[in-house]
Amino acid sequence: MSQALSELTTIHVGGSPKHIHTATTRDELISIAKDVWARTDNWLVIGGGSNLVAADDVSDLEVILVRNLGVEYIGQGRVRVQAGENWSDFVIHTAKQGLAGIESLAGIPGTVGAAPIQNIGAYGQELSLTLHSLEFLDYVTGETQIMTKADCQFGYRDSIFKRGKRGIVTWVEFQFFTDLPAAHNELLEARVEEVVGLRASKGMVLDDKDHDTWSCGSFFTNPIVSESFAKTLPLDAPQWPTEADDGLTVKLSAAWLIEQSGINKGFSLPGSNAAISTKHALAITNRGYATADEVVELARYIQTQVSNKFGINLVPEPNLIGF
Repeated sequence: MSQALSELTTIHVGGSPKHIHTATTRDELISIAKDVWARTDNWLVIGGGSNLVAADDVSDLEVILVRNLGVEYIGQGRVRVQAGENWSDFVIHTAKQGLAGIESLAGIPGTVGAAPIQNIGAYGQELSLTLHSLEFLDYVTGETQIMTKADCQFGYRDSIFKRGKRGIVTWVEFQFFTDLPAAHNELLEARVEEVVGLRASKGMVLDDKDHDTWSCGSFFTNPIVSESFAKTLPLDAPQWPTEADDGLTVKLSAAWLIEQSGINKGFSLPGSNAAISTKHALAITNRGYATADEVVELARYIQTQVSNKFGINLVPEPNLIGF
């Protein structure tokens, strides 16, 4: 019996898969993936395990664990990073080097290779703003390809990889902003500290002793609705322009919708060990002994309450595996 996925995910749920294959280099990652793909279609790639909820029974699943490391400076603000590097550590490192563009994404758990999948973002920045290209091992063709930012078809917490393009990111290249005053380095590091502090206050920085951090971070994406629909909501409903900024759509606060539907911080269903974080209404947490079924049951309850109250369907941000 292999290691349980509850030990490899930040929400600490998930059963034991059939096998876990650990790749420590790019070439090993490609070799392992091709070998697994030749045997089964039931496979899963795990980096930091921060954006997935795995079912309690995944006994037929083969897992590819991405642990290839390395940071290469190409020049003129271009940096190539292996997929297994810790994302938050990389952000801190870039700030110290005076490389601007991802400092507001500090503290987000996970690996560099996983970051493009959902185009991670926070506090006004998104990965797509600095991504230059990446190498992708395509499940269908079995071949590697270099994909540009345009190829990735990024959107709000979205990319081509969430819309059916299966495979594995092996490395990511960034194009950072470098034409900045020397004093800007201190500002970058200060911004990193500020963001990490903000995330920690919401239980969004991993801490094994704090069950509010046993989560996938934000469990639902902020819904995007038409401007006309948004006008039917209460006047105090938070809303922001979307990427299109065309005045036709607006982005709403999923956390506000959850709380206004009667679900408060700390809420849990009777007898369940899954609960809303006591610090942030958008995080579903494991209070210590939660099962994957309990996590998903709470998520469905939240969706139902918000839908009944506002007619809005909240979309989960994490990948749900085995359900």
